Amino acid sequence: QVQLVESGGGLVQAGGSLRLSCVASGRTFSRYAMGWFRQAPGKEREFVSAGSWTGSTYYADSVKGRFTISRDNAKNTVHLQMNSLKPEDTAVYYCAADSRAYRGAPLVADEYDYWGQGTQVTVSS
Repeated sequence: QVQLVESGGGLVQAGGSLRLSCVASGRTFSRYAMGWFRQAPGKEREFVSAGSWTGSTYYADSVKGRFTISRDNAKNTVHLQMNSLKPEDTAVYYCAADSRAYRGAPLVADEYDYWGQGTQVTVSS
């Protein structure tokens, strides 16, 4: 069974930075795509970023140039570095893992099979 544990959320002023981390356990981490999604109150969960097992990265237009996804396969960890944060980035951020090895990173939530508990990010204006 795959388990994902996120950390790094918090309260930050607009223009600030946060770094989210997600530690995965239960399988060989390096073979699978990982993603980050977020959900604001009253809104649907939306794609933020994803990284394939080859190292390819993908971003939502709303975060491109501000957020960076990276993975440390030796530590079974994926990070999301968030810079130049805006109030509209406020949401619960979720880490997700694909169950199918050796494929490109999905960009939709339904393609992921494992989810973390979420970490709150609040950006004040």
